[in-house]
Amino acid sequence: MPANTAVIAFRDDVFGHGLLVGTDVPGVYGRSGEFEDTLVRLDRVVGAAGAADDATVLRFPPVVSREVFERSGYLQSFPHLAGTINAFAGDDAAHRELMRVVENGSDWSAAFTSARLVLTPAACYPVYPALAGQLPPGGRLIDVSSYCFRHEPSEDPARMQMFRMREHVRAGEPEAVVAWREAWLSRVADLAAALGLEARTDLASDPFFGRGGKLLALNQRERRLKIEVLATIASSDQPTAIMSLNYHEDHFGSAFGIVTGDGQVAHTACVGFGLERMTLAMYRRHGFDRQGWPSPVRELLEL
Repeated sequence: MPANTAVIAFRDDVFGHGLLVGTDVPGVYGRSGEFEDTLVRLDRVVGAAGAADDATVLRFPPVVSREVFERSGYLQSFPHLAGTINAFAGDDAAHRELMRVVENGSDWSAAFTSARLVLTPAACYPVYPALAGQLPPGGRLIDVSSYCFRHEPSEDPARMQMFRMREHVRAGEPEAVVAWREAWLSRVADLAAALGLEARTDLASDPFFGRGGKLLALNQRERRLKIEVLATIASSDQPTAIMSLNYHEDHFGSAFGIVTGDGQVAHTACVGFGLERMTLAMYRRHGFDRQGWPSPVRELLEL
C-alpha cells in the first residue's frame, strides 16, 4: 500500500473508532475519553522510567515570550514551523472597521498585532531561561511537559500541529550531559519493548529551513546530535519518531547564560516523548480493543 494511502487508511480507522475527532484544520484534532485515558497511562509509564533520576518537575503554559523565542535561535532554523500569537488592541473605531471587514468576508487579520507571545515549539524551550545563571554542583535535571505547536498541517494523524510532549532536560558539564543521554538510550529501548512496540533507534536530523538546512542536517547526523526511536504508526514504510534524544552542545547555554560551577558555558541535552504519537503507536501495534492488548502491556498500563 503506498505510504499516502496507508496514512489516510489509518486516519480513517482512528476516526472510525472514535479515538480522534477531526476538525476543519488538518493536524488539529479532538481527543476521546479513551484516547486521553491511554495517553495519561503512557505518561505515567514515561514518568516512572525517569523517576530514579529525581528530576525537578516544572510545568509551563504552551507559550514563550518573543524575546525568549528569538534568543533560542528557532527562527533561524525553523521559521516555517513557528506559530505566533496576535491580539486586538484597537479602539472603538478600529473595532467598527474590523466588523466591517468581517461582514465583507475580507481578511481581518491585519487588525491584530503581535502579543509578544509565541506558541511553544517544544516543551523544553521555557526551561533554558529558567536555568540562566550558575548551575549547582552536578548541574540540573528538569522534568517538563506541555502542549506544543508546529505549523506542519498534514493528513497523517501522527503529525499533529498541536500535541503534547514530555521531556527530561539535563544541563551541566559536557561529559555529564553526554553520559546522561547515553544512559537514556537503553532506557528508551527498554520502554518501547515493555510497551510491546516494534521500535528501532536511528540517527536523525531536524527539518531545518532552506538550502542551508541540508548542511545543518548533515552536520547534525555526523555529530550524532539527534537520535530517534521510530515505530510504525500510519505507514510501515515510513515509521514515525515517538521519542528523541537530543544533544544541544553549548547552544542553549550560550543563548541563555547558563554556566557550570566553574564558570564554563553549560551544555544541555533532552529526551523527549511524543505522547500522542506513542498513544497512536499502541493502537496501531495492538489493535483498537484495549482489552485485547497483551497481558504484560495491560499490566504495565494498569488497564
